[in-house]
Amino acid sequence: MVTLAEVAQHAGVSASTVSYVLSGKRSISTSTRQRVEESIRKLGYHPNAGARALASSRSNIIALMIPLRTDMYVPVMMEIAIAVAAVARTHGYDILLLTDEEGPDAVRRVTGSGLADAMILMDVELDDERLPLLRGADQPSVLIGLPADTEGLTCVDLDFRATGALCVEHLARLGHRDVAVIGEAAAVYERHTGFAERTLDGLRTRARELELRLLHRPCEGGYDAMAATLARVFDERPDTTGFVVQNEAAVEPLLALLRQQGRAVPEDVSVVAVCPEQVAIQASVRLTSVAVPAQEMGRRAVEQLVAKLDGRGSDEVVLLAPELTVRASSGPAPVRP
Repeated sequence: MVTLAEVAQHAGVSASTVSYVLSGKRSISTSTRQRVEESIRKLGYHPNAGARALASSRSNIIALMIPLRTDMYVPVMMEIAIAVAAVARTHGYDILLLTDEEGPDAVRRVTGSGLADAMILMDVELDDERLPLLRGADQPSVLIGLPADTEGLTCVDLDFRATGALCVEHLARLGHRDVAVIGEAAAVYERHTGFAERTLDGLRTRARELELRLLHRPCEGGYDAMAATLARVFDERPDTTGFVVQNEAAVEPLLALLRQQGRAVPEDVSVVAVCPEQVAIQASVRLTSVAVPAQEMGRRAVEQLVAKLDGRGSDEVVLLAPELTVRASSGPAPVRP
């Protein structure tokens, strides 16, 4: 293993100069810094993480708390996590992965032990029990999600309230008056998960303004659950011609069931989804959708956190504007005889 002394000898400088280049604690001339960095690259030197942490009082680790729940769509969560890890690495940070099951205990362990310099939390609930611990911690944090009270917090999220409104507006412009919302599993709403609650609020508020009739039904996903939910929708609202789906596991079962019932998409029924782009374009009918910008959310969260670690950031809420892409699954409402 290459040592710091060998880097210093190769670069023709003292060991302390190499140390200052690595830590940034002292100003080093550009030419000297470049010479040291070139030696580091050529020799393949990697600073000892433990020694560096002792010297700088930093671990250069960011803790990421990610949900691994059966009622959540794991691929989009992993896409966010991969983006967080990749962007963090460009800033010199590694990721410590924590699962949601521990809840506040994991936050206490990280903030109380110095395991990580900062935290990113996902799967944020409107009244999240982890938030008082974050507000009282020395380490900075960023939420990927939006609680009811954002005071003293930094949050990054898609504007899910505007997303719901955008879906309703699209269907209204096409002449649909009865719209059904196929939502996440019931447990997601029971936890008051922020993204689901805010989407529903946006849907309901805009539907009232546009005088649309809106019916919301949670769904576990999968064929049998979707079959029961769809039967209930048409039993309660037989004139339903528009669907908004915020449940990736329900997309294909819904499209298959509509086909079996002889309801053509989009001639008889229009479907709009809130989902990752990949889900929308790979569906059996290419879906009109609002994409969940997982990579952008992960990138923004890391950049906000690094700014706070560097003393440049402040508490703020960053909401990404939704964009609706029209594809083959939405069209004019059918004319009733």
